[in-house]
Amino acid sequence: MPLGTLDRSPPPFFRQGPSALTKLVLCSALALVLMVADSRFKLMQPARAALALVLQPVQRLLLTPVDAWETAGDYLRGTKRAMAAEDQARRLLVEQAERLSRTASLQAENDRLRKLLGLQPALAVPAVAAEVLFEAPDPFSRRVVIDRGATQGVAPGSPVINEAGVLGQVTRVYPLSSEVTLLTDKDAAIPLLNERTQMRNAAAGRADGSGMELRFLAANADVKVGDLMTTSGLDGIYPPGLPVAKVTAVERRGDSSFAQVQLAPIAQPDSARHVLVLQPMDRHIAAKKEADVAAAAEAASAAEAKAAARDAKKAARAEKAAERAAAKASGGAP
Repeated sequence: MPLGTLDRSPPPFFRQGPSALTKLVLCSALALVLMVADSRFKLMQPARAALALVLQPVQRLLLTPVDAWETAGDYLRGTKRAMAAEDQARRLLVEQAERLSRTASLQAENDRLRKLLGLQPALAVPAVAAEVLFEAPDPFSRRVVIDRGATQGVAPGSPVINEAGVLGQVTRVYPLSSEVTLLTDKDAAIPLLNERTQMRNAAAGRADGSGMELRFLAANADVKVGDLMTTSGLDGIYPPGLPVAKVTAVERRGDSSFAQVQLAPIAQPDSARHVLVLQPMDRHIAAKKEADVAAAAEAASAAEAKAAARDAKKAARAEKAAERAAAKASGGAP
């Protein structure tokens, strides 16, 4: 039989529908549509929250061996570390005793100055304590996951701090957990105030995630290595006066009108274990204003009630006096 007459097409038994290239194109188009829809309309946010809620026990279960190993290691090294920590705490206590005595007088003086200048007293921002569970598995961002969510009152945009300073900001909230974007993330930004010169500027995370930098700072700006940067409070989110970073390098080039200023965050995110989630300042101020308005309305209603009671008493006394005068007039008539 001539070879040209042979049928080289596969038998029907091995035909499996569309080709692999067609499946790849369809799946890629579907993935692109889902990504655009999630970015524009947040369609996958409920599904993501439900998935995070379902995976929360699994994550905690998977972290159990790691926590057990760390606990065992801490127990074996605990005595020596505890003694060293106690000695260090005693030294710090002695060093801070004098500083604490000065703090009380400075606080009293500050309160008197605020009253004299008619300034608004410092706000006590509500906070929620949380623990860092793990770092988000995303190589292109700097985020951590904490064990507090919407159930505990955490809201998107809440500042996150530890004992050293500002760590970042809550960017995604689930029912029992939240994602915190660190200040070193390339998409993070925060308004700052130079404590030495009182100059305001904005800092953002570097592209490689290794630190922060001041952007659009004039080349002749008064900034030096070692300057402390704190929150300015102008954004309505971060309370003013919180330490954020220190200047580590200043580079001024003749061919550029802007200076390159590198910052190092004071709060180290890699060593943070316990944090505080603060309520955003704008919400706190709004709640305080509502409480003040409600208190003023209540005081006004109480004053009106007291005034009405006094008027009623005066009217009753006047009526009794009129009755007595009428009785005397009727008794003295012939």
